[in-house]
Amino acid sequence: MSKDRCEVYCYDEEKVQRVQPLIKIEDFVGTAQLLKALADATRLKIAYALVQEEELCVCDVANIIGSSMATASHHLRLLRNMRLAKYRKEGKLVFYSLDDDHIRQLVQLAFDHHKEMNPVETSK
Repeated sequence: MSKDRCEVYCYDEEKVQRVQPLIKIEDFVGTAQLLKALADATRLKIAYALVQEEELCVCDVANIIGSSMATASHHLRLLRNMRLAKYRKEGKLVFYSLDDDHIRQLVQLAFDHHKEMNPVETSK
């Protein structure tokens, strides 16, 4: 190793001491998995559709995302397993909705932020 190596130091010890105990790896692993599930464009389309319509049948989700029912079911099952979506059965039909308002807010906030960062010209 070189003698020119940077020394590790702490700029604001008080801030580090306040935040460090809040950083628990298990919290970050679960949150990263949640965000990873929504990082897939198809699953994000599904979540966005569920923000707009609150509840959709699997066949309607397939039509919205332009896929087969098997593909839609696969993505919906992953969202359900991650506890981002829930379902109910009505005969042979299965209806999905977002699991809670936190997920709805997260998806809507991401889209709102994207729109602010990439405004569309409305007039020329």
